[in-house]
Amino acid sequence: MTVQTRNAVEYSPSRWDLSEMLPAPTEEIIRERLDNLEESVQTFEAARATLSPDMDPEQLLAIIQQYEATAEQIYLVGAYGSLWFSENTQSPEALTYRNRIMQTWTQIQNRTLFFSLWWKNLEDEEAQRLLPKAEEHADYRHFLEEMRLFKPFTLDEKSEQIINTKDANGTDALMTLYSMLTNRLEFKLTINGEEKTLTRGELSSYYYSPDPELRAAAYQELYRVYADEAPILAQIYTNRVRDWHSENVELRGFASPIAVRNKANDIPDEAVDALLAVARRNASVFQRYFELKAQWLGMDKLRRYDVYAPLNKSDKTVPYNEAVQSVLEVFEQFDPLIAKQARRVFEQNHIDSEVRKGKRSGAFCSTVTPKLTPYVLVNYTGQVRDVATLAHELGHAIHSMMAEHHSLLTQHASLPLAETASVFSEMIMTDRLLAVETDPLVRRDILAAAVDDIYATVLRQAYFVLFEQEAHQAILENKSPQALNQIYLNNLRQQFGESVEITEEFQYEWVSIPHIYSTPFYCYAYSFGQLLVLALYRRYQQEGDAFKPGYLKMLAYGGSARPAQILEEAGIDMTDPAFWQGGFDVIRDMIDELAAIQID
Repeated sequence: MTVQTRNAVEYSPSRWDLSEMLPAPTEEIIRERLDNLEESVQTFEAARATLSPDMDPEQLLAIIQQYEATAEQIYLVGAYGSLWFSENTQSPEALTYRNRIMQTWTQIQNRTLFFSLWWKNLEDEEAQRLLPKAEEHADYRHFLEEMRLFKPFTLDEKSEQIINTKDANGTDALMTLYSMLTNRLEFKLTINGEEKTLTRGELSSYYYSPDPELRAAAYQELYRVYADEAPILAQIYTNRVRDWHSENVELRGFASPIAVRNKANDIPDEAVDALLAVARRNASVFQRYFELKAQWLGMDKLRRYDVYAPLNKSDKTVPYNEAVQSVLEVFEQFDPLIAKQARRVFEQNHIDSEVRKGKRSGAFCSTVTPKLTPYVLVNYTGQVRDVATLAHELGHAIHSMMAEHHSLLTQHASLPLAETASVFSEMIMTDRLLAVETDPLVRRDILAAAVDDIYATVLRQAYFVLFEQEAHQAILENKSPQALNQIYLNNLRQQFGESVEITEEFQYEWVSIPHIYSTPFYCYAYSFGQLLVLALYRRYQQEGDAFKPGYLKMLAYGGSARPAQILEEAGIDMTDPAFWQGGFDVIRDMIDELAAIQID
């Protein structure tokens, strides 16, 4: 909630307002929206008879514009259902509405599928003749060119329709069950002699407690609960993986399970292979950091419970209003435009920041259409790290708003580039804190917290993907859930080496990671984005204000150009291992700086 007082704006945690998408989920309004959508779909379907390699390019342009208008309508009713369900995963009304729209969306996909199949099946010369002119309709041209990248992996119309129907009633339903099962979980933790019942978001705040026993208790409780759920959650994952392989590798012909994600991200397999290989080779960079951190904490060796332990002993919390004000102030100092965009999220009440039972854990930003300010969900508990999370998600919103002049079809950046503004926002927050702090003890705390976050974003996420690659293969070889648990423990031991003690309960961590269920191989986008931003941020430190126009231009592309083109303009070759190594070199320098700080 945003309250305007005489002297300043006051911010307090609140639930978002979704009424711009749908005034209210009444049957009358829903029916009206669906009737209008049906009319648009019928108009689009009528174009089927006009499709021909010899058609006028202007006819194709009109069809694409109708496609965009239809997509906007379904995005609005669909996003409403998704966000309503996220704010309360236990609401039967939200679930019923969401399922209704998902069924509608599947039907529309099947009815409109003919266009993308026709377009992909054209010969290259035929498609080239029909493409809109880049000078006048660059977004539509790029969208059509991107669509043809999937030509080798596209099936016939009936098969595609069967897959859409199967997904709606199968895999998508499984993912909904996973969300419902995990977001209903409650956790017990004794704090100051009193047992409390917590959500996962509330429990996770204690991973950062200065009390080592409380940190351990929080993790032990998390995995006690997930261990009870593990047989069901592992079965969900097994079926998700089998379905992914059956459709994408066996039917569509992708070379590997991860190649599906790479193609969707428009990132070459070689670039992802290079990123993951360099991450594996540089695990020792963070292992050294964890050995140093153990010394600073007065421990012989870190336990896995202590990876995010603060170096100071305070239980400092940051009031929500103070957090929002500080983030907006940092944005304003970097560039007034991005601060103005971030304020829009609050002014239009597009942020859900309360902690509530049943609300989805974690944080995200959802961009619906270029006409709407993005929606941000966080679970703000007052921890110092929540401030960085707020800056991160607002960075996503800023990225979308920088690209809101593009078509609905090209506004969204590809997943790896979508982390650019979010991670950069966190970096400028850290830089601001360091710029005003002279106390070496506090400076060490700030730098250590930044390295903790970089570890969580780079190495941790890369190792999630390395686990996924092993897990997908193991499931195809009919390995048991217990074998997957051991694969995950081995993954942790490779990641941490001898620097961190790993206890047995962490074998259940993998079933608690939503991304590997909902969006397989998504997580390397975080590693990609963080390492990219480290390179960009070093350039910013060297160039100052001269850096900003190029950076803002990168954000303004959104998804209107291929990632390779956007990065080439920035002088980056993402297939070159040396580029990724450069990001780790920046991290090594940060750790060297930490180690050199003298504490009296």
